[in-house]
Amino acid sequence: MLSRETLRQWLMEAGIWKSRKQRQKAVHQPRYRRDCLGEPIQIDGSEHHWFEDRGPKCTPLVYIDDATGRLLELRFVGSETTFDYFHATRRYLERHGKPVAFYSDKHSVFRVNQTGATSGNGLTQFERALHDLNIDILYANSSQAKGRVERMNKTLQDRLVKEARLEGLDNLDDANAFLPTFMKRFNAQFAKTPTSKKDLHRPLTELDDLEEIFSWQEERTVSNSLTVQYDRVVYLLEPNEITKGLRRLAQERFREVNPATL
Repeated sequence: MLSRETLRQWLMEAGIWKSRKQRQKAVHQPRYRRDCLGEPIQIDGSEHHWFEDRGPKCTPLVYIDDATGRLLELRFVGSETTFDYFHATRRYLERHGKPVAFYSDKHSVFRVNQTGATSGNGLTQFERALHDLNIDILYANSSQAKGRVERMNKTLQDRLVKEARLEGLDNLDDANAFLPTFMKRFNAQFAKTPTSKKDLHRPLTELDDLEEIFSWQEERTVSNSLTVQYDRVVYLLEPNEITKGLRRLAQERFREVNPATL
């Protein structure tokens, strides 16, 4: 029976194991800004006591342009949920158009993190919505990789908290009504001029049905008895020429919209 220390010494001699002092921290070199507006947009949420002791703990969803550092969307929510990101992203697209890509961490809203998941199309609802809009989503492997939005969160935890105190904000509705004014002042003072004047945002088209796209969608197979199961409920389809042709041959897509946010 070998002791742990003996095994550790052998691993050190073989170069397999290094002591804490021997380990070197990873080097994260600074990354240059992208050249154009909308290439990509970094997104993140930061839970914090934004209203200090005047209101509940909450999360702002932050959308910041990589090229300019401009705040393009900012919205307070209770927590980071799919429907909250649906709402904020829809507002963003209606104001600015479609960017080349969004750049996020690996939060479960953005990416399927279950190892060996084989059911469904392998996409989260948010990924599926961006795919329908032809918008890429990139994932950061570390907090340093999305340092632009991480630093913005720290800046907001200082400046926005103070602004909220001066305005006497203590709830989400009043805070969200104030954010456009805050963003305008903030961008005027801190936004950078991009290397290129080209804006890579693409306009929305009549084919981009945002109400349809930003809904929760599930696919279910129609049984031989013309029934569909969803969320523990069995739905009966009216027998007709259309529904009879769906039996075991196609999938009925269920859509759920959160009326409180969309």
